[in-house]
Amino acid sequence: MSQTITVTVGPKNAQFVGENHLALQAALDYVARLRGGTVRILPGTYQMGNSLFLRSNIHIVGSGDDTVLRKCASARTRLTEDTDWYDTAVKVKDPSIFTVGGGILLRGKSPHFDKSQFVKRTVTAIEGNVITIDRDPRENFWIDMKAEAATLFPVVTGDYVNDVVIEDLTIDGNRAENENLNGNYGGGIFIQDCDRITLRGITSRDNNSDGISYQVCDDVVVEGCRCLDNTDLGIHAGSGSQRTRVMGNTITGGSVGFFFCWGVRHGVVSDNTIQDANVGISIGHRDTDNLIQRNTVSGSKQHGILFREHPIGRRDPHRNVFEDNAILDCGARGDCVAIEMLGTARGVTLRGNRIGDTRRRSRIRKRIGLRIGPKIKSLKLQDNDFEKMDEDVVDLRGK
Repeated sequence: MSQTITVTVGPKNAQFVGENHLALQAALDYVARLRGGTVRILPGTYQMGNSLFLRSNIHIVGSGDDTVLRKCASARTRLTEDTDWYDTAVKVKDPSIFTVGGGILLRGKSPHFDKSQFVKRTVTAIEGNVITIDRDPRENFWIDMKAEAATLFPVVTGDYVNDVVIEDLTIDGNRAENENLNGNYGGGIFIQDCDRITLRGITSRDNNSDGISYQVCDDVVVEGCRCLDNTDLGIHAGSGSQRTRVMGNTITGGSVGFFFCWGVRHGVVSDNTIQDANVGISIGHRDTDNLIQRNTVSGSKQHGILFREHPIGRRDPHRNVFEDNAILDCGARGDCVAIEMLGTARGVTLRGNRIGDTRRRSRIRKRIGLRIGPKIKSLKLQDNDFEKMDEDVVDLRGK
């Protein structure tokens, strides 16, 4: 194809004029109907009363810090009647919190299993206290399980779409006015079952969730983005994601800077700056054959790098390579361990890393560069540089 359509959307002087999710979605859907093209989002602050739903073969381009997609304040209300898995309407106590075209989250305890469940939908009609949704929930939400509805959703999301590029825009999660939404269901950007997604030059900040989360997605590229002061995970490479490339990003705050979820394999995480998270990089359940290189992890409150432990050893993170990373000033009190290796990981290489601590002692009891758990196997240590540690390596494997 020698030429595809380009449209603009903005507060004024645009082909699609508006300052909310409705105008943005209209532009995206128009371009998608023509088999793809580019949507340019002009400078402005866009109020997001629902997600921006991605479509395949779309290139979204903003104006950097001047293009802001801001999550509206969240609210919640109880369901007043049971909703079964096939229903397309829910009855709620306070319908005033919803708008037609807006987002709705159904959540509550499963009546059948010991777990919480979350379903995201769009409001298509409101009549009295009856909220009609675009699709049946495929889960049961019963009032005796304290089911409720809320205006919670990712700011940008995609399901079963491919070949998307998003660049140069800002997502503001408005954390002060939003409840927490688990990163397996939401975030500033949340995509699931999608392939070949590129996120470049995006700022995702202040989300009461993850900054960027993708689940069961192959060939995702996250490059030159900023994930700033999000409650949970900065970048969440979700379950089953293969060949991810995460390069040159800045991540600050949160519970984990970069999180390898389950079965994240053959990825490259390089040249990122991760600051002031509880854990800088966390790797665990069947996360194998990844290359983690040239990252700077500093100021982590617990560990710079954490190898999580699974009760069944074959599910631990094997054959990962960590090289030329800087792991600095990690841990807040007690024994401060920069790299904590739990579980039975085997075939891991730590090569050419700089591990140091420049702080005054304060509440630090002991600075430990690397602690190797008793079940770690076939670990390769090559040319790592330890600076100002009380113990460079604590090896619990015995002789």
